Amino acid sequence: MLEYKGYLGAVVYDDGVLHGRVINSGAYPIANCQAMDVEGLQSEFRASIDEYLASCVEDGVEPVKPFSGDLRLRLGSDLHHQAAVAAMDAGVSLNAWIRQVVEDAVQAR
Repeated sequence: MLEYKGYLGAVVYDDGVLHGRVINSGAYPIANCQAMDVEGLQSEFRASIDEYLASCVEDGVEPVKPFSGDLRLRLGSDLHHQAAVAAMDAGVSLNAWIRQVVEDAVQAR
C-alpha cells in the first residue's frame, strides 16, 4: 500500500513492473504510476499526487479529497436497531457510538 498526503495507493505487480494507482478518490482516477522497484514506485506515486494537486491549482479547481469524513453505512434493520439501542444505553447519539466503535477497532489493530 502506498500513502501520501492522505491519498492511498494500491500496488499491482505485472510482468516485472510495479503499478500504483490511487484508490480513495472515488470513481475519478487522479493518479497512476509505475516503476521497476518499490523505492521508484513510492517516488513516482508522490510525484503523481504532487502533479495532480499542482494541476488543480493551475486549473482553479478543488482537488478530489481522499476522505470526506462522511460515510454511508448499510447495516440492515436488525443491526441498525441493536446499534441504536446500544447508543441509547451509552447515552450518546448513534453517530457518536459508531465513531467510537470504529476508533476502538482501529486502535486495536
